[in-house]
Amino acid sequence: MQWLRDSWMKEGRGISKDAPKKQGIALFAEILLREWWEMVKLNLLFVLASLPLVTIPASLAAMASISVALVEDRNIYLARDFLAAFRRHLAAATVVGVVLGGTIALGAYAVVSYAAFANEDLMFAAPLAITLGATAFLCIFACHFLVLMVMRDLSYLQLVRLAALASLARPMPAIGALGLVAVLWLVHILFYPLSVFMPATVNFSLGMFAVTFAVHRAANDVLALPRASRAGLDADPRGPARNI
Repeated sequence: MQWLRDSWMKEGRGISKDAPKKQGIALFAEILLREWWEMVKLNLLFVLASLPLVTIPASLAAMASISVALVEDRNIYLARDFLAAFRRHLAAATVVGVVLGGTIALGAYAVVSYAAFANEDLMFAAPLAITLGATAFLCIFACHFLVLMVMRDLSYLQLVRLAALASLARPMPAIGALGLVAVLWLVHILFYPLSVFMPATVNFSLGMFAVTFAVHRAANDVLALPRASRAGLDADPRGPARNI
């Protein structure tokens, strides 16, 4: 049985001290491979917590909080930390979810309406382009706002300013993440019913992790700005990141 004990007890290959730190897609894939089972459980927690429907915004905030911890390579106790973040952000996330969700829904409705009008009269092409751009920016802004909200305790006004700054400074990563979310749901639709279990196992948590990973750098950048550069925004005395 010596061989069996050695296979369990021997040291692993380890990581070279001179190995460069992974960045971008490579780092995303590394975290995904390491934490895939936690993401499956996180997805299930989100689905269960969202069953009352009115709790969807708070469930999204809790899932974003866990995703930030995964990106920052912090230890987590999944159920405990998810529930703690859910309770912590319940009121604020509900308000933000109603406002941002309603605004994005109105923007999407305007895009669909102007697209139908523009199909008959090109005069509506200009308002179609404006509403499409505004709605896309609102989606990017919402991604940054959500991640900033779970990273730092700030007022709504401060979060709006920082999220707008981050969205203008680095919009492309958020666009890429939202594209991945769209692909996940497109795959679910195209391969249904074979993909019937995708929403219950991976779609929500993987989508949120992709969004968090994409906007995390921009969020840290705006939070690290000097106070004067943030137009009088007060810094959080507890530090740049929140541990739940």
